[in-house]
Amino acid sequence: MRAIETERLRLMPLTESDRDALIALITNEEIGRTYMVPDLASMEKRDAVFARFLELSNDPERFVCGIFEGGRLIGMIHEVGVSGREMELGYFIDPAKKGRGFASEALKAAIAFLFASGFEKVTAGAFSGNAASLRVMEKAGMKRTGATETLTYRGAERVCIMCEIRNDKNGGGPI
Repeated sequence: MRAIETERLRLMPLTESDRDALIALITNEEIGRTYMVPDLASMEKRDAVFARFLELSNDPERFVCGIFEGGRLIGMIHEVGVSGREMELGYFIDPAKKGRGFASEALKAAIAFLFASGFEKVTAGAFSGNAASLRVMEKAGMKRTGATETLTYRGAERVCIMCEIRNDKNGGGPI
């Protein structure tokens, strides 16, 4: 996949040189509260998660991108599931970069890319207490669907609120 360029960001595949930055992100306690990360207590598990992200981000059949600012990995945006012409996305941003619009910018760019690639609907979800992520989705043009999903994460039941955006067939852009 070629890089997706925005005003401040590049969404592109990972390289081996991104290992330490990604491991720092996926082991960040704040990210772990809102993004479903498996138990990464051992370096072996951390390396395995990095290897999987690296493999998927370099697979032309998958949508898995590092989010880079000035050449530095600050997050990830990736497919969670694909069904026909619909894709569910997941994403996270370095908590030190929160509140600067990076997540919204990356999500908008990903949605535009996916619509240009033929997808008709993009969905994403956030835990009910994660108002910031719900705002990111709304800024990217997504609307709450009214659907929720209850998941068990880190020993607690969590309600996930689902949002979506559909491709406008007439103009080619989001509606």
